[in-house]
Amino acid sequence: MLTVLTPTYERARTLPRLFDSLLRQDVADFEWLVVDDGSTDGTAALVDAFAARASFPVRRVAQDNAGKHVAVNTGVAHAQGDWIFIVDSDDWLTDNALRVVKAALSPVADDAGVVGLCFRKTDAHGRILGLPCADLPVPWAAAPTEAGRRVRGELAYVFRREAMAAAPFPVIPGEKFVPDLHAWNRIGDLGTILFYLDRAVYRCEYLEDGYTRNFSIHLRRNPQGFFLFYAGQIRREPHLVDKIKAVARCVQCLVYRTVRRTRAGGASG
Repeated sequence: MLTVLTPTYERARTLPRLFDSLLRQDVADFEWLVVDDGSTDGTAALVDAFAARASFPVRRVAQDNAGKHVAVNTGVAHAQGDWIFIVDSDDWLTDNALRVVKAALSPVADDAGVVGLCFRKTDAHGRILGLPCADLPVPWAAAPTEAGRRVRGELAYVFRREAMAAAPFPVIPGEKFVPDLHAWNRIGDLGTILFYLDRAVYRCEYLEDGYTRNFSIHLRRNPQGFFLFYAGQIRREPHLVDKIKAVARCVQCLVYRTVRRTRAGGASG
């Protein structure tokens, strides 16, 4: 079975759109697992109402507000599917998304060496995010960092649950964010990820309070999580310029961490 995993925080206004897209799927062997990261906007009652209406299993797991990365870890621990498709609560799926995913999974489901699949995302109007990749084979085996450099756009990942459990997000006291790519790269170290860059299954809408529009704020608030990511990128990036950029980000993270600790020490004094 496939688990569609949705970490959510204060997204009661957008979850119905995702739920409606799941109702339109033409396959039934999946569950929707919603991890509520401490929402106060009625998310719990909304998801419970979805569960009463859906033709597929809908489950809700609640946790204290700790950030998306912790919610993903929680979801992996509770997922019943062998594969996990992460779909954010402000996004939604194309009508044939799960059929496309299951068709790609069919020949590799029993191959323990394959730890993930990846597909394209589009904007709300169906336009592919990132660069065209018609010159690449389908599927294309690559590491997430390599794929991100080639595509220059967001991607939709489906991972083997065992691989996600073996490479969880780090949990850092006082911080609520770690870049997704940090964990995706670690999963890629465990085996092969196959990229189907000729097909889109996922649609996005960039909200004013979303991660993409607030990168600088996240960086300042979560310097240790970003440091772990950029420190890893020094090794993963093949080009000197990109390695230097990663080093510069590491220095920036260390500065932000020092400032946070200084302010915390001043406040406690």
